[in-house]
Amino acid sequence: MVRTTVLPRRPAGAWRLAARAPIWLYRARLGWLLGNRVLMLGHTGRVSGRPRRAVLEVIGRHRDVYLVASGFGHRAQWLANVSCEPRVTVSVAGRTLLATATVLSQDAAAEVLVAYAARHPRLAPRLMAMCGHAVDGSPDSYRRLGDDIPVVALSTRLDHGDESEESKERD
Repeated sequence: MVRTTVLPRRPAGAWRLAARAPIWLYRARLGWLLGNRVLMLGHTGRVSGRPRRAVLEVIGRHRDVYLVASGFGHRAQWLANVSCEPRVTVSVAGRTLLATATVLSQDAAAEVLVAYAARHPRLAPRLMAMCGHAVDGSPDSYRRLGDDIPVVALSTRLDHGDESEESKERD
């Protein structure tokens, strides 16, 4: 059974500095220290048009697609930004790649969360608690979270005409 509670507030003060510390690692070109479990998402602010960054945990990966979840649910700023402008960059393990962000359907998100929980049975309940959700550990309890925790696929495959002229000239 899933018991949904109030979503946590965004970090403020010292907690905000700590939460944003990985961004400084990426900016210092030390993102490789964080490995493949975390990535930095570069996106465009939907109101300001300015570059924005968020460091997110990779909850799944399939070839050229990284899967990330929004711990603050639908109110996360990065989620709103990539919904408006899906062309993003992904920095992971010392590489920066162009990507396209796609918000998964609730059913697909639910299955990704179930798979994540199966791979990380001790960590998943703790992360869900940090996001304001209590789960009983069953696949159904994680499946029901697909409504509240959006999952985004970041496809680094550029087979839809987004390639730069420079990469086309190399072919």
